[in-house]
Amino acid sequence: MRLTIYSHDTYGLGNIRRMLEICKYFLKTLSNCSILLISGSPLLHSFRLPKGLDYIKIPCIGRDLEGELSAQYLKIDTDETLELRSQIIRTAIINFKPDLLLVDKKPYALKGELKDTLEYLEKFLPKTKVVLLLRDILDAPEKTISEWQENQYYQGIERYYDRIQVVGMQEIFDVTKEYQFPSNIAKKVKFCGYIRRESGIKTADILRQELQVKSNEKIVLVTAGGGADGYKLIDNYLKGIERNKLQNNIKNIIISGPEMPLEQREQLKKNAANNPKIKIIEFTDDLNSYMEAADLVVAMGGYNTICEILSLNKKAVIIPRIKPVKEQWIRTTRMAKLGLFKAIHPELLTPENMMQAVLEQLNQKRPPISNIERIVDLDALPRIKEDISFLLGLDNNHNLSGLGNFCKRAKFFPKIEKIS
Repeated sequence: MRLTIYSHDTYGLGNIRRMLEICKYFLKTLSNCSILLISGSPLLHSFRLPKGLDYIKIPCIGRDLEGELSAQYLKIDTDETLELRSQIIRTAIINFKPDLLLVDKKPYALKGELKDTLEYLEKFLPKTKVVLLLRDILDAPEKTISEWQENQYYQGIERYYDRIQVVGMQEIFDVTKEYQFPSNIAKKVKFCGYIRRESGIKTADILRQELQVKSNEKIVLVTAGGGADGYKLIDNYLKGIERNKLQNNIKNIIISGPEMPLEQREQLKKNAANNPKIKIIEFTDDLNSYMEAADLVVAMGGYNTICEILSLNKKAVIIPRIKPVKEQWIRTTRMAKLGLFKAIHPELLTPENMMQAVLEQLNQKRPPISNIERIVDLDALPRIKEDISFLLGLDNNHNLSGLGNFCKRAKFFPKIEKIS
């Protein structure tokens, strides 16, 4: 069985990390499976890849904080770069002949670069199934609806796609209603739940030993995702430590992110140089080990980070990104209302209120993981696999309902349309 996965990448590490988790699960649970991943992520080579997975790296397209796109490394026109990407994708599909194409985030991919490939599949490989994978929230409804109408995404889904898989919960954010999906599109949607993240490579005890954390010390992990816009979060945290004289029994592990500009990264290191309780790391491909060892996580509100926090049942303070898209803010506020973590709006962030939230959360008792799982469905991976098996005719016992977990969570969502 051959699967091709297209990962949408212009900003940060979120998309590629999510798609790699899906790839790894497929390879563990589907027999005789080969996966070709197509991505523009500049960090793809930094991740451990399992046997059965290979990738084609297409030229990078970057996105700034205002959402503007440009060639990230090549000194050529953006449209020329997009055309090059489009041709590489189409050529890969022609030669690999996948049984299924899984497309991340946008029906026509970045600036329509997948259109030629979809037309080719329709004409020459009509048996190839095509699935669109959407994260729980794309952006504010008014912006998403406008974009989908302008780019004729609804028509594209009707014509080319067999399924829309949403890695989120209808009870928290119903994409079919929020984004006004027509009925013919809504019937293709499967809500799969959130993606459970596995424990890291190293145990908490081993990592604490490597970090020279004493038995009476607590760890606060501060992570800024890819780091391109993470300076403010980390700078406020460091200033909070300095101004509030954070207790000596706290070890602060800060992961700045590989996409943070060098001058910002160097400034943070300079600010933290005289404090032995602060350790700054640029990047790790084993974030879950650090998160599992931590007593508290301070982070932005990206999809993967939130899934990791929930999967590992960690206390957290979340300061979400609010531009160029608002998906992190929407996700953070809705989950904070369910008591899953503490949220601070980035425009209201100060060193003082950050430290206050950190100390409050450190002193709170975290509920058992069983309570978290009654609120949040973390079984996306098996449901994605079951649905794909069904589409490919591999599984006659297809079951995507997750009714048991839904019933357990029902009391937390008596009127799901009111969560906002």
